[in-house]
Amino acid sequence: METKKILLDTDIGSDIDDAVCLAYLLQQPACELVGITTVTGEPVTRAMLASCLCRAAGKGDIPIYPGCEAPMLGSSIQPRAPQGAVLASYDHQTAFPLHRHIQFLIDTIRANPGEISLLAIGPMTNIGLLFATDPEIPSLLRELVLMCGVFGRAQSRTGPREWNAYGDPYATAIVYNAPAAVHRSVGLDVTTQVRLPAEEVRRRFRGGLLDVVMDMAEVWFRSRDYVVFHDPLAAATLFDDTLCRFERGQVEVELLSDRVKGMTHWKKDTEHGPHEAAFGVDPDAFFREYFGRFPA
Repeated sequence: METKKILLDTDIGSDIDDAVCLAYLLQQPACELVGITTVTGEPVTRAMLASCLCRAAGKGDIPIYPGCEAPMLGSSIQPRAPQGAVLASYDHQTAFPLHRHIQFLIDTIRANPGEISLLAIGPMTNIGLLFATDPEIPSLLRELVLMCGVFGRAQSRTGPREWNAYGDPYATAIVYNAPAAVHRSVGLDVTTQVRLPAEEVRRRFRGGLLDVVMDMAEVWFRSRDYVVFHDPLAAATLFDDTLCRFERGQVEVELLSDRVKGMTHWKKDTEHGPHEAAFGVDPDAFFREYFGRFPA
């Protein structure tokens, strides 16, 4: 399998699926993880959590940069990183370069033109600022893959909006206006089809790296009794895009109405659409791919 150079932008520390996703990338032999940036409230705590997993995987040299704490306008919808409660139990990096995340992304992408896959699985603040700072960056990417948006029918705690898009609507609009060669989204209406109850997660998340993820998951289970594999599904499509059924079209982001600001509007355009969005998934194939990367 061809190796891919991947930059990960994540809000690890809130929903457990970010940690589940990072663990997968660290175990995926086709993934060369060249850097991680964190986003939303307590970005340094989130960077520490990412470091826990990297070190547990024997990859503690992966560069990690704390990113933006607040969206472009307004306040953060998730000001805390609750899974930071596990940090005392694990070895992790404690000092990080601050306020250098955008330059790190620019330097890494420019040093590897046409080679970097940028995977964004949190609110789009870092990526929106990256594209606004250096408008040529999207065209230098190999591909842009997002866990973002709703393109079919789905409801969530934010109504018809998906959490990452809602977290920074203006940054989300910048990202969807960016001219990436491959601009792919896996949205909430599809990711909600890959879900496991807490007891099955406890049964299957055992050994090595998954023990660390499981400790983080127990924090998540204080308020939920399931895990939805939103972010891991987006990540897995980097290595097998047949896991989801994609269609081409145009995404527009709602900015005018405060009631639904951040909502993604989809218009199918098979011939000229600049975006790809997932409209179906094979859950069994996904779970085989995910768990197949970890020792039995």
